[in-house]
This record gives sequence, C-alpha cells and structure tokens, in this order.
Amino acid sequence: MQTSSLKREHDNPARGRLALGIVIGLIVGFLALFAILGMTMWLGERSNSIFQASDVQRGTRTAAVELRDALRTAESSQRGYLLTGNEIYLAPYDTAKARALQHLSDLAQRLETGSEPPPYLPRLHQAVAEKFREMDESVALKRSGADTEALSVIRSNRGKALMDEINVYLYGAMLDVDEKSTLSQLEQQDNAAMLRLVSIIATIVIILVVAAVTLNVLRNRREITQARDEVRAINVTLEERVERRTEELARARERAELLLAEVNHRVSNSLQLVAALVTMQAKTVTDEAARGALKETESRIQAISQIHKSLYTSNDVTSVALNDYLSVMLENLGRAMNKDGHSARLTSALDPISLPTDQSISLGVIATELVTNAFKYAYPAGQSGEIRVMLRMLKEGRAELVVQDDGIGVGASSRPGGTGLGSKIVAAMAAGLKTKVEYIDRTPGTAARMTFSTLQPA
Repeated sequence: MQTSSLKREHDNPARGRLALGIVIGLIVGFLALFAILGMTMWLGERSNSIFQASDVQRGTRTAAVELRDALRTAESSQRGYLLTGNEIYLAPYDTAKARALQHLSDLAQRLETGSEPPPYLPRLHQAVAEKFREMDESVALKRSGADTEALSVIRSNRGKALMDEINVYLYGAMLDVDEKSTLSQLEQQDNAAMLRLVSIIATIVIILVVAAVTLNVLRNRREITQARDEVRAINVTLEERVERRTEELARARERAELLLAEVNHRVSNSLQLVAALVTMQAKTVTDEAARGALKETESRIQAISQIHKSLYTSNDVTSVALNDYLSVMLENLGRAMNKDGHSARLTSALDPISLPTDQSISLGVIATELVTNAFKYAYPAGQSGEIRVMLRMLKEGRAELVVQDDGIGVGASSRPGGTGLGSKIVAAMAAGLKTKVEYIDRTPGTAARMTFSTLQPA
C-alpha cells in the first residue's frame, strides 16, 4: 500500500501536467485547423463570386466584339452593294444586321444587370439605330436607281461618324470589362497569397503544438520512469522490512497461540480442580437440597471447563465446534446423572456448527441446565425414558437447540419462570445470546427450544 501511494504521488502531478499540455495543444491545433478551414471556405465563396463576375464580363466583352464585327460586316456588305449594285451583297447585310441587333440586346442586358449601368447605353441604342437607318436609306436609294443620292448619303460621312461613336462606346465597354477582369485576377492572386500565408502560419502552429506535446510526453515519461525507479528502490527495502515484520508477526502469533492454549489448559485444569472440590464437598454434606445444589454447580463448572479443554485441543482458539463440544459434554453429563440414580437415556443429534467462545460457554451452560432439569423432573421416582438433544442449522444464519423428553410434561402453571437459580441462569445466558428459551408441552413430555444467531459479530 505504501508503494502504491508513493507511485500515485509521483504519477498524479506528471499525468496532470501531461493532460493539461495535451488539452492546450489540441485546442490550439483545432483553432489553427478552423482558421485554415474558415479561410478556405471564405476564399472559395469569394472565388466563386469572382468566377461568376468574370463569366458575366467575358460575355459582355464577347457581345461588344460581336456587335462591332456585325456592324462592320453590315457596313462592308452595304458598301459592296452600293459600288457594284449586285444583290448578292444584301444577304450578308441582312444577316449581319440581325446579328448586330441580337448582340446589342445581349450587351444591353448584361450592362443593365451591373450595379451601375453605363450612362452611354441609351445613346448606344440610338446610334446603332441611326446607323442602320442610314445604311437602309442608302440601300433603298440604290435599289430605286438613285445612285447619286445614295452616294451623297455616303459622302455625308454621317455613317462614319456614327460608326466612330459606336466604336468609342464599344471600346469603352471592353476596356471596362478588361479593367474589372484585371482587378478580379489581382484579387484572386491576393486571396491565394493570403491562403498560402494562413496555411503556412497554421502549419507552423500545428508543428509547434505537436512538438510541444511530444516534448511534454517525453518529459512526463522521463519523470514517471524516474519516479518508478525511486519507488522500485523504496519497494526493495520495503519488501525486506515487510518480510521481516511478517516473520516477527508470525512468531508473535505462534507465541500468542501457545500462550493462549496454555492459559486455556490451566483454566480447564483449575475448573476441573474446582469441580473436584465441589464434588468432595457434596459428599460431606448430609442435606439433600444442599447436596443437589452442589451437584448442579459441579455440572456448570464442568460445562465451562469443557469449553476451555476444547479450545486448547483445537487449532482455532477463537471459536468452538458445538457438535464436538456438546457431544463430549453430554456424554459426561449423562454418565454423571446415571451414576446419581437417574435411569433416563440421553441421545443427541448435532449438526456441525461453530460459535465464538463466549457464546459457546453460554450455550453449553443452557444445555447443561435443560438436560439436568429433564433428568430430575421429567422422569421422577426412578422412571425411565429418553432425553433427546438436537442442534440443527436453520436458514439465514440461524440455528436452534432443542432438549426434548417424553416425561410427565410441564403445565402452563408449572413452567419455569425464573424462580429458581437454574431458571435464572438459563434466562441470563439466553439474554446474552439475544434470545430466550421457550417451553412446549408435547403431551406427553416437554420440549425446551431456543433459536440463536450463528453469524460472527462485526
């Protein structure tokens, strides 16, 4: 126990520090991981927004370029028809016109969905419409044969001015798209750099946490090893002391058992001597009542003496085997009563039950009194019969002692009530066992019954 206590005293602080270090390390590591995760999620959302904006910007630029190309194609077809008069140029013109109007609608829709639609958008619609009216007018004049008027429309440079104006708007839209695309690319580069920086910092933090936890574990293991070595060294000397102490206790116990056996032997001899003196005294007494009282006293002394004899002849000096003890005591008691002229037969049926010494003495005295009373009062005037003593084990740590005869019986009015010395002794001994003796009229005969606990006191 001392070794375990020392080991716990050394291990508990180290384990506490290790647990605290690991908890702190895990918290820091998780915070670093959460930082990386949060930054990654935010950058992912931001990249998705930039990608969507870039897609819109690419569509806007594509629509502007397609509108410009469609206008140029329509203008080239118009000029080819005006110069040659060949209707074949009008098919590309119509197709280019339809494409230009479609791209203009697409461009306007994309520009209008922005946060701030450009102020030139209405003018762009107007300029494109005027450009197509100018071209449609020249084509119509050519078809009607008014070549001079058609060329005058061309020479007025109205169409060129409109085209230049449209190109300015389209170039402005494309430049704005290009500028936004450049800003988006720069933002993505900044975000990527930020992610790399956060990842590097978090990785360094995690590496430091792992290193700190590893060092803490190693230091804790070194401290535990050192503590165990100290405990082992203490344990070696402790085991030697325990072995010496155990040997001393074993020798002391042997001496105590020998002394206790010797004490029981001397007590038994002394009680036997007292019983012999009482017997000698009884032989000198002429009064039958006094002689009977001395005989009863001798029986009681013999019962107690037999207890001590059982103790010093047994390996266990703390308890008594009741079946062995009562068997010898009843045999001696029956022989003595027969010698005094009582002709009843004494039989017994005893279960193996053990009780502590003090309780065994009380039970032995009670059995002696009950059997003596049965010999004296159940079969008076030399009548013969049987006296049965039964010791039985009951359930739940309970046992019973029964002394039974087939004699004249005991009525309710003559039942022992504590008036005589024997009755007082029986009542006192039974109270010491926390029980009492009950007398049962069997008709014929009487049964004295007592139940008691066989459990050892705590």
